[in-house]
Amino acid sequence: MSNPDTATPAKHKPLFRGVCASSITPFNADGTFALARLKPHIDWLIAEGVSAISPLGSSGEFAGMESDDRKRVMEASIEACAGRVPIVAGTHHVSTRLTIELSKHAESVGADALLIVPPYYMAPTPAQTMDHFRRIAEAVSIPVVLYHNIPLTGVNLRTSHLAQLFREGAIKGVKMSNAEPDRICSLLQETDGQLSVYAGIDSVAFEGLCHGAHGWISGIPSMVPAAAVKLYQAISVKGDLLAARQIWAKLAPLMRMQFSAYHNGGDGAHWFSVMKAGLNMIGPEVGDPSPPVLPLPAEFHETLATLLRDLGYDVQTKH
Repeated sequence: MSNPDTATPAKHKPLFRGVCASSITPFNADGTFALARLKPHIDWLIAEGVSAISPLGSSGEFAGMESDDRKRVMEASIEACAGRVPIVAGTHHVSTRLTIELSKHAESVGADALLIVPPYYMAPTPAQTMDHFRRIAEAVSIPVVLYHNIPLTGVNLRTSHLAQLFREGAIKGVKMSNAEPDRICSLLQETDGQLSVYAGIDSVAFEGLCHGAHGWISGIPSMVPAAAVKLYQAISVKGDLLAARQIWAKLAPLMRMQFSAYHNGGDGAHWFSVMKAGLNMIGPEVGDPSPPVLPLPAEFHETLATLLRDLGYDVQTKH
């Protein structure tokens, strides 16, 4: 691995600061892609004030797609964005070979950076995972953001592992989807704030931003971006903790509803069902999740609508 001081200039391009929305992949009722819905969705996210967009993150349902389909969605997403905000492309896959293939494709069609979760299902060791990211970095010339998600990968890279990858030049950022706020804090401290660290799960967004995280990529930024931007501005730009607490008091109930099944071992609403239902209520139609994830049960709709109204959105119950 090359020293970061001699790496290509593109790898030294600053990553975004602020709120990044994970754009969804729209499907028709029969499971086929509804790519005509993609541009209105991305237009809406940008109008909400996001600093970046990440196609084919978890919210893009990448795990249920073949590589060619992922390439189609990535191309359509980059075309729809048209350079208005940076694209942080999700190019994760189960093998190093396929991840590199998708990463090189995303770079070739205009992605500004890559968001990559460790290979899932096979649960490689930390040493194997670090080698995976080194190989990706050698194959591309744009920055890599490592998506740290232990529950869905079985891979737990420690602060020392992540800092080492950063110092080698293999990664430039980390999306920390860990329920322990200190994972964000320790990573920022270990790298003197030079590594771009993003709050990657909403339950630690408030604390993570207070610790100095460079931004926020998760469910709330992808469903109610304008509200997420207000929290980011209050903490990271204005340093107004009192205002931030008031904003979080309205966002926290939505966070708890959205991740109720995730945090309660299956009881409650599925995070992605909540997200797509919410987007359908306040923005352009994005359709339903692709099975096995199902639409949000009717029993949750009114609660969700109330939470969205409390955040200042005009709610239309289209379903």
